[in-house]
Amino acid sequence: MARPALAHAAVFGAACVMFGVYWDISWHMSIGRDTFWTPAHLLIQAGGLIAGLGSGYVALKTTFRGTDAERAAAVSFWGFRAPLGAWICIWGCAAMLTSAPFDNWWHNAYGLDVKIISPPHAVLAVGIFAIVTGALLLTLAEQNRADQLRRGRMAWMLAFIGGFFLMNYALFLTEYSERRMMHSGWFYAMCSAAFPFGLASMARAIKLRWAATAAAACFTGIMLGLMWLMELFPATPKLGPIYQHVTHMVALPFPLLVIVPAGCFDLVMQRWDGKLRTPLLAVILGGTFVVTILAAQWPFASFLMTRYADNRVINPQSVVYWMAPAYLEMTKRFDSPPPGAWPFGAYLALAFALATLTCALGLGRGEWMRRVRR
Repeated sequence: MARPALAHAAVFGAACVMFGVYWDISWHMSIGRDTFWTPAHLLIQAGGLIAGLGSGYVALKTTFRGTDAERAAAVSFWGFRAPLGAWICIWGCAAMLTSAPFDNWWHNAYGLDVKIISPPHAVLAVGIFAIVTGALLLTLAEQNRADQLRRGRMAWMLAFIGGFFLMNYALFLTEYSERRMMHSGWFYAMCSAAFPFGLASMARAIKLRWAATAAAACFTGIMLGLMWLMELFPATPKLGPIYQHVTHMVALPFPLLVIVPAGCFDLVMQRWDGKLRTPLLAVILGGTFVVTILAAQWPFASFLMTRYADNRVINPQSVVYWMAPAYLEMTKRFDSPPPGAWPFGAYLALAFALATLTCALGLGRGEWMRRVRR
């Protein structure tokens, strides 16, 4: 398997993993965690194995049968040689396989969980992040070494992987980004702690004029496609407590409108990247993110609360079968600030600080990504 073929295989494996994760969350919300051997779990593990085993094969081939040029373009680890992205995919595959029996034991010991974030899920999330990162690095190396003809194709593949990174952030923030939270300052602070890092790094590293926008468009398209697809399949809950009558697979809500700040990021980068020092550019991008996500998501959240959004095209709420009636009523109105909460302006100041920090980290990562060759 040549390095370009490995990059394509790793991207395919990452796609299997991310589609499987969405499917698994939908399965939990619609049917329950009835067994480990669900199609969603198998798809997740298959994606990890595709990336991990393909990378392992390339490591063995490069070490024992590779040319001098292939060995020179590889990273050494314990005497073996392989591209950097391959090593990360191998590690991610190992973490994902480790999480499987851990997750099975966890459910047998503690029963049904209703949280995305749990110890076995955290191990799985680290492995998934490694698989996506490995696919990104393998594709980056191909983009950065490619001639003009192949560079555009690899750049679009990177935008596709960038969509997976944004999807990772969105899935991790699912429990903190319900529509009832979208008029709270905490929601914007949480978004600012995650998305600007991905947008800034993609905007600097991907060799497309509208790089961040392309990655955000891939994220939005993937999330919408999966949302509409899942709702087409029938489903019946198998585990109690059952408070809501579910007849089809429950999908996650409409994706966050990160494509709006992504487009503004690209405009700022086209105007100022290379002309301003990174700290100042990070401040501008951080402020841009907070202002644009607030301007886009706040009125859209108000729309989601109206009857005009109550359809399967928009899918304003995910009626999970274990959702108690009292909680369902809570989802139909915006949360009130709890006693002792900070003023809204203080949360926006926190969001600006977090967005500036994550933009600075993302720009630094993007600069490093530009130099990846092996």
